[in-house]
Amino acid sequence: MITAEQRDKLRGWFAGRLPDDLFEELTEVTVDREEITVIGRIPAPRLAEDAPAAEREAALESRAQEFRERTREDRMAVAREAEHRFRRKVSWGVECGGRRTLFTHVAAPVMTRLRQPERQVLDTLIAGGVARSRSDALAWCVRLVQRHTDDWLTELRDSLEHVQRVRSRGPDTEPDPAPRPDEEE
Repeated sequence: MITAEQRDKLRGWFAGRLPDDLFEELTEVTVDREEITVIGRIPAPRLAEDAPAAEREAALESRAQEFRERTREDRMAVAREAEHRFRRKVSWGVECGGRRTLFTHVAAPVMTRLRQPERQVLDTLIAGGVARSRSDALAWCVRLVQRHTDDWLTELRDSLEHVQRVRSRGPDTEPDPAPRPDEEE
């Protein structure tokens, strides 16, 4: 679990390290145990106001692809430095015209021990065509929980940060030595 202060420092590192002209705005830096995901806003292509939806969608997709190719070397240089410094893979994405595109991202395996009732839920999602595999079904369930419990998860993360702060002040930590009254500074 990463604290809010660590998250702010990480975001600050990327804000300071990224070339000024890479993004219009650094919109999001997220982190977990395996990966740091960096997302920035890029300019949307200029289109006629009455452009058809298919044209708009193709233009947004093309703009994201052009950005990916043009900035590859700069992004890779920053990623190498960040991966060495933070010991996590770096993934990239853009927001363009209200659309988010991820270029790379880690698909981390997760070990679980599910009992038969939980496996049956996953198998039902597969049989219903919602997912192709138990892994896909489990990811679908996680996204569903995430969407419907965002406030609760935010509160839980905040309380975990508080627990980490309290632990850091525990009896095993070294207190700052206070000067003795008979010592002059």
